Amino acid sequence: MLVASVLWGTTGTAATFAPAVGPLAIGAVAMGLGGLLQALIAAPRIAREAPGLRAQRGVVLLGALSVGAYPLAFYTSMHLAGVAAGTVVSIGSAPLASAVIERVVDERRLTRRWMIGAALGLSGTVLLCTAEAAGTHSGTGARSAAATVLGVGLGLVAGCTYALYSWAAHRLISRGVTSGAAMGTVFGLGGLLLLPVLLLTGAPLLASSTNAAVGAYMALVPMFVGYVLFGWGLAHVPASTATTLSLLEPAVAAVLAVLVVGERLPALGWGGIALVVGCLAVLTMPTRATTESLATTPTGPHTTALVRPGGAP
Repeated sequence: MLVASVLWGTTGTAATFAPAVGPLAIGAVAMGLGGLLQALIAAPRIAREAPGLRAQRGVVLLGALSVGAYPLAFYTSMHLAGVAAGTVVSIGSAPLASAVIERVVDERRLTRRWMIGAALGLSGTVLLCTAEAAGTHSGTGARSAAATVLGVGLGLVAGCTYALYSWAAHRLISRGVTSGAAMGTVFGLGGLLLLPVLLLTGAPLLASSTNAAVGAYMALVPMFVGYVLFGWGLAHVPASTATTLSLLEPAVAAVLAVLVVGERLPALGWGGIALVVGCLAVLTMPTRATTESLATTPTGPHTTALVRPGGAP
């Protein structure tokens, strides 16, 4: 999950190397081609598990629609509100949306550990967003308030759709579908939905080798490799924990926006990044139960049950 989050955190910065390519085209090529590649690689598994997927067609359709909507909202949010703020709002709102979905649909009880981690992470994203918003109103590159507000709104849409397709994939996996088949089906169908957008907006991707390289990188590395890792992670942790761990993404995006893009991040923003790191420490550190079982098991650590980051075995 954390490696996937680092890869995703590079997308906003990568997009800045192709300024002539609009956010809709960037989103469509990244998630569209990346999703179709996942489906192609997972085709044998999808064929074998087709009956189980058909039995849960409603969950599959919900996940695919969310995959189709997410990149359009996410990349447009970054375009309007800035790389750091767009990423922070989109990813920062996802854990709360995931928690609500799991509480209402699955009746999952939220652990104290998750709530502490989420509080730290969300506080950090708020500080990051505040720091970025303050920076947009100074200097020659200042953005209009209307654009920033619209970008934040689209970021919230992106966060909700991210939570929905994460929940859908986890639901399929928890009901016996392998992670490869679940992710390949959901993202493959979502990729098909994005193809018309790519055909309508993607001409600038072929205008130069740099634009084409950016499109290829987005599809192959953060989207294909990142979401393969994400699917493996969803087989072991709840969607709410997965989306909370992905709060590392806006921290990575903010640092890259400063180091590569040249955006300025005040001390408040760096404080937000520190809180996000604290969130990750809370969610990923071994629990006391894990430590005690490692110390007392007579057959060694390889027989010890793993404890999920959320605290559940």
